[in-house]
This record gives sequence, structure tokens and C-alpha cells, in this order.
Amino acid sequence: MPVIEIRSYRLVPGRRDRFHQLVSQQSLPLMLDCGIDVVDFGPSLHDADGYFLIRAFRDVAKLEVDQAAFYASPAWRKGPREAIVSLIASDSNVVMEMSHERVEALRNRAIATNGQLPD
Repeated sequence: MPVIEIRSYRLVPGRRDRFHQLVSQQSLPLMLDCGIDVVDFGPSLHDADGYFLIRAFRDVAKLEVDQAAFYASPAWRKGPREAIVSLIASDSNVVMEMSHERVEALRNRAIATNGQLPD
């Protein structure tokens, strides 16, 4: 069964628009190029400094491998990493199993993916 990672960010006050721009224009394309399945992302509806990112992986082992490769990549480290990290005051993660059907129900169809769900 696939796993979902939900990341919740508390951003530096007043910087959410800049964070969203960096994620959508720089980080998202890098994640997709690395084969990471981004289910959805965006600003919180109830918190002006809140933001979320939902990603799907085949299993916890694949999550760990994919994230290690992504966060160690020169494209991330020499690209948007510093600008993005500087806007995060704190973050938290939740990882849970979720059926393919539930993942699809959460999916933002506007995000260009490879069309594959984790096995």
C-alpha cells in the first residue's frame, strides 16, 4: 500500500507568497524531475503563514531513498534550497499508509506528474 507524507510548514510571517512562488516555480519541477509524486501543495486556508505539501511513495523505504536523493542533489542544493529554507520557521511531517483510491481522491489534477501512482 502506498504511503503519503504530509508536510506542514509554519513560514516566516509575511513570506508565504514568496515561498509559494519558489515551490511552484523551482522546487516542484525538481521534485517531478526526480520522479517524486507530488499529490498537492499550497497555502493553508486558515493560517496566513501556513503551507502544506503532500507527496506519495510506494512505501517508507522508497520515501527515504527518494528524499535522500532529492535533498542531496546538486539541483536542489545549488538551486532553490537556501531561499526556501530561509522562509521556513518550522515544519512537521506525518507519514501514513493510504490506498491508491484515497491518494487519487486527494490528488490535485493541475500538478503535472508522470501519471503513475506508487505500487
